[in-house]
Amino acid sequence: MLELLGKKIGMTHLFADDGAIVPLTMVHIYENCVLSFLSNEKKDFDYLSLAFEKATHPQRVPKPVAGIFNKKSLPLFKKIHNSQIKKGSSLKTGDSISLESVINTGDKISVRGTTIGKGFAGVMKRWNFRGLEASHGVSVSHRSHGSTGQRQDPGKTFKGKKMAGHMGVANVTTKSLEVILVDKEKSIIGIKGSVPGHAGSDVIIKIAKVY
Repeated sequence: MLELLGKKIGMTHLFADDGAIVPLTMVHIYENCVLSFLSNEKKDFDYLSLAFEKATHPQRVPKPVAGIFNKKSLPLFKKIHNSQIKKGSSLKTGDSISLESVINTGDKISVRGTTIGKGFAGVMKRWNFRGLEASHGVSVSHRSHGSTGQRQDPGKTFKGKKMAGHMGVANVTTKSLEVILVDKEKSIIGIKGSVPGHAGSDVIIKIAKVY
């Protein structure tokens, strides 16, 4: 499964032929460069190391990272991400994967990103609990989650119990999203629906078909 890095620009919408509004998330795909390969004898694919987003300020790139690019006589990039590629690929170090060669209109992709932070949230917001009764003896605890440790047996709170706590800032993958438009010149794709993360955050585009 090939993975490309992109930046979530924001959301907009299009009108379909029947007048329906189609929500779109616009994602800019970073310029990439093949950095290295790692063979995998046990599976039918190899690992591919890709560099993304050219460094506009080379002095800000850490020296250990810059050394990797200098040894291969490649321009400096900001990000490095590992992906998968089929065995026997014609790609070599220094090549770039073009957007039109891997993503087309109508393709299904998966997008992974970091969700927007919501801070400390109660169980009704965080886990969709219904809460306690609105009246009939309930006082103050209307939005409470109820019992946590049952009775004397087991008499404890199990790990993983859904309770109030920090919400958001978690890695989430949204699967089977349809690509509605592809702008090859600007390296932008329009994805139907929403993807995790706030505008300006990095997302990982997972392409199911093997490159």
